[in-house]
Amino acid sequence: MFTGLIDDVGVVESVERTDAGRELRIRSRYTGLVDGESIAVNGACLTVRRASDGWFNVAAVVTTLGRTTIGEWEAGRRVNLERAMRLGDRLGGHLVQGHVDDVGVVEEIRRVEDAMLVDVRLPAELEPLMVAHGSVAVDGVSLTVNALPAPGILQVSLIEFTWRHTTLGELRPGQRVHVEADMVGKYVRQLVAPYAAAR
Repeated sequence: MFTGLIDDVGVVESVERTDAGRELRIRSRYTGLVDGESIAVNGACLTVRRASDGWFNVAAVVTTLGRTTIGEWEAGRRVNLERAMRLGDRLGGHLVQGHVDDVGVVEEIRRVEDAMLVDVRLPAELEPLMVAHGSVAVDGVSLTVNALPAPGILQVSLIEFTWRHTTLGELRPGQRVHVEADMVGKYVRQLVAPYAAAR
């Protein structure tokens, strides 16, 4: 489980195909990582296979590659990183599972006073899970749904701190991003679905 508060931005050093899947070596400032530890990489929960101070290896299997952009990543890419939360940690963002629901596409970026507004086009199945002023994770970053300005469009507002301390400051129109809907909304939808269908 994660909070969506990014604590490092790493760099993909190498990508190769192995028996474990598409394996990535990522340079980071982390120390003390252990094999089997979970790390959210651009919001996708991956398992540490090997690590030493300053780097770690993770692998993405076919299922993960099918619902993320990891299959497109190459050496030199910067990625948002977050280690799994511990019981007793402050929950400054929101509950993020690291289970990317799907990929959205950045439509527009514009500055409005002291914030950057980013419009993301969502896959149809994610649209019902978005609630104005609710929570969403984009490339692993916990954000507030600023608005739903048009059908299929999610708008988030990035403060200057987020812009500078995550990869979201590098977003461009047309870029594909990981989207994880709020976990609470997903459970509510699943629980009420039988009753809604019976009406």
